[in-house]
Amino acid sequence: MPGTPDEPDFSGLGGGEDQQADDIVREVVGWYNAAIVAERRAPVPDEERIGKLKAGREDALADQARLPGVDPEEEARIAAAYAARLRELNES
Repeated sequence: MPGTPDEPDFSGLGGGEDQQADDIVREVVGWYNAAIVAERRAPVPDEERIGKLKAGREDALADQARLPGVDPEEEARIAAAYAARLRELNES
């Protein structure tokens, strides 16, 4: 259920489901960007972790780019998958 502690509530943002999916994916991309910057600034950056973070970001950007062409069912699946990913990333 949107708005519960387990599911971010993007319903007030407007723009419908397509905008909701885009917003969630954008948040995930932002998380990856911040994590990459933080890792690069570490006294001894972990290049392997940076590579994994970049790969995660690229996957999210690819999904974001294909959002305009997907049907509503796929869009809902992407939104749910990225809401779960964002929750996992924030817990890590």
